[in-house]
Amino acid sequence: MCAVPLGSDPAPASMADRAYLALRDQLIMLTIRPGEPIDDDAIAKSLGMGRTPVREALKRLEVDRLVVSYSRRGTFATGMDIADLAHLSEIRVQLEPLAARRAAERAPRAARAELEDLAVGTERLDVHHTNRTDVMRWDLGVHRAIYRAAGNPHLEDVLIRYHNLATRIHCLFLDRLDTTDLDVVAEHVQLLRAIAAGNGDRADHLARAHVVGFERAIRAVI
Repeated sequence: MCAVPLGSDPAPASMADRAYLALRDQLIMLTIRPGEPIDDDAIAKSLGMGRTPVREALKRLEVDRLVVSYSRRGTFATGMDIADLAHLSEIRVQLEPLAARRAAERAPRAARAELEDLAVGTERLDVHHTNRTDVMRWDLGVHRAIYRAAGNPHLEDVLIRYHNLATRIHCLFLDRLDTTDLDVVAEHVQLLRAIAAGNGDRADHLARAHVVGFERAIRAVI
């Protein structure tokens, strides 16, 4: 098990927040499979809380396009269509470089130090002997740290949403990938260090290449 990376979600402030983060993780990592019905009563019991915070969490997850609710039928994990990969990449290839550039230009000293520490931790990550789901959680933490460092909460919210959806697709094909994750880890190290060094042009270039490479790797195993 790899350690929780810097840039992970802060501690939940309420029961609804706790339910939201727990369910979001299960939906992104496909513990709850696409199209699977969601039993809010069972989830509430598993989380040790009432149904109200779970229902509040599900409303937020519907906005995130991770669940969908139907009248008289209930709530389900959203399905996945491979066409979504192109749609998500079209957005991310524009916004990920923007976030990386802004982080390089605007991040304060403390944030740059955090990103450098994260680069060191990523460099030490033993992908060959780490559960791939844990590698994906590390990937999420890296991206969220970069989005936060960009200093634009609206850009951060949008990118978290679309990266979560892209990660679902990544997890769907995770078993078919071989050493692609090694390339992803190496790219993260270079990107984090470019941002920490304040090199906006390089950060922009690396972030764009990362998104393009992600789509290419997934399409290669479809």
